[in-house]
Amino acid sequence: MKMDKTKKVNPLVLERFRYSSEQLIEKPFNWKQMGRLIEYLKPYSKNLLLKSIITVLITTIVRLIIPIMIGVYALEKAIEENRDFSMLMWLVFAIAVLYLISYVANIYRIKWSNELGQNVVYDLRKHIFTHVQNLSHNFFDQRSAGSILVRIMNDTNSLQDLFTNGVINIFMDILMLFGVIIILFTLSPQLMLAVLIILPLMFLISTKLRRNIRRSWQFMRLKQSKLNSHLNESIQGIRVTQSFTQEKENMAFFNGVNEENYEAWRNASKKSAYFRPLIELTNAIGSAVLIWYGAHLIQTDSLSFGKFVAFAFYLGMFWEPISRIGQLYNQLLMAMSSSERIFEYLDERPIVDEKQEAIELHDIEGRIEFKDVEFSYDDKRQALKGISLEMKPGQTIALVGHTGSGKSTIANLISRFYDPTAGAVLVDGHDLRDVSLSSLRHQISVVLQDTFIFSGTIMENIRFGRPTATNEEVIAAATAIGANKFIEKLPMGYDTEVEERGNILSVGERQLLSFARALLADPRIIILDEATASIDTETEVQIQKALKLLLEGRTSIIIAHRLSTIREADKIFVLEQGNIIEEGNHDELMLHKGEYYRLIEAQFKVMRAI
Repeated sequence: MKMDKTKKVNPLVLERFRYSSEQLIEKPFNWKQMGRLIEYLKPYSKNLLLKSIITVLITTIVRLIIPIMIGVYALEKAIEENRDFSMLMWLVFAIAVLYLISYVANIYRIKWSNELGQNVVYDLRKHIFTHVQNLSHNFFDQRSAGSILVRIMNDTNSLQDLFTNGVINIFMDILMLFGVIIILFTLSPQLMLAVLIILPLMFLISTKLRRNIRRSWQFMRLKQSKLNSHLNESIQGIRVTQSFTQEKENMAFFNGVNEENYEAWRNASKKSAYFRPLIELTNAIGSAVLIWYGAHLIQTDSLSFGKFVAFAFYLGMFWEPISRIGQLYNQLLMAMSSSERIFEYLDERPIVDEKQEAIELHDIEGRIEFKDVEFSYDDKRQALKGISLEMKPGQTIALVGHTGSGKSTIANLISRFYDPTAGAVLVDGHDLRDVSLSSLRHQISVVLQDTFIFSGTIMENIRFGRPTATNEEVIAAATAIGANKFIEKLPMGYDTEVEERGNILSVGERQLLSFARALLADPRIIILDEATASIDTETEVQIQKALKLLLEGRTSIIIAHRLSTIREADKIFVLEQGNIIEEGNHDELMLHKGEYYRLIEAQFKVMRAI
């Protein structure tokens, strides 16, 4: 990887991510958190995990038997003592059979442990995605889509190796290590103690490296999250970037973040690389002690040559699991830095919580009441200041006011995306905090100015409003709204694939699909949040006809500035800085000549100027 070190990145460009919500998570390395990860193994403990453990036991026992058969029985008994060629041939055949058993057991161990790891990562990713979907809107307000994507994809991927190989291998290595230690002490306690003299030094050094390596991998994950966030933002905003010819500036920022990510990875990898050479150095010193002191024991008849050969075999097997445990420890540190980030999300709790015995809403009338409602997004500035209002069943209510007056906040509280900080919001007399979220939101459809269209077909996008709807019902909803006119002109009609965010469709066409989606859901309450703001005049005429059908018999809340959208409303609430300053229908408010009158007059002046 080559990077141009001569180009300096403007420090002001990097300011964009300086206050990211992604921060290093300072938590101690603890086995309690590892226990939370192990919980994901439980569903497979009687199947894949058990079968993997059995293959590990077979492989370990076979490997522990073979050096004894070579050193003690083949070299010492069959050749040195008895010179029995027939016994030697039987031993060679038995060793070959044991190697074959070990080979077959290893094949199944790898197969089952890989399957186990994939299943666990699948469950973990499913769990975090399901959990994130149920979090409140404030969670998404404070985090970029890219950083959330990193947690769900990259951080869970980093745990894949741990569950695929790590958990099973650590069991095998610990079993092997204890078995080898027992056999080595049995063969020659003096030689074993001489070889082990180097171990305290190894553990002292590795302990000092542990915290540093863990922080390095966590820092690397942080930089990777920033890189992904920028990539997601750049792709989503490519039209703006090109419109303002900011490609070079954007590339400079990308180079800066990419370089930070690279340097963080290189630093973490460099520190982790110290482990393997440390083990190799220990192995080399141990081998030197083995040859020097082993030769002395053979010369003094304290150790036979056959046992020395078996000891050498086992000593190689002793360093092998220690080396793998060292590597696994690096893997464990990487996994812990990722698991901390995953559990940080899993430990998030929605600020909009559902009671255990929440009321289920069925066939509601659609009466909405606000009683002395106060609300703040950040506990500093009040978005709503003790407002009270009533929306009767079937009424069309319009909310008007300047940007930041509290219109969308009222809509958010009705959908219970947030809870009021004081007062209460009621539907049919039920405080929304006592109502189940799913039953409430089944009764509500929200149509936004920025319509989101999913990748898939036109049919699938409309059916999103009611997944159980038939094709005929989808087509009927689209026809009622008037969306069928442009849909039928598309190459594949309702089966036409739309790109991400519906980029092949115009703004008006996307808005018509959102109206069809809302109509298909058949809600009792419908919220239109600037839903016609981006629609041209010709499409608006079509939308107005569709609106009459869509709003009929439903409690409707319209947030809009266009006179054509709000003048037919049964009641209009005028908001200013979180307060309701006027209310009434269009004619009443125009006669009053207050704030509403001034807003309408300002709108007419703009239209005349155009």
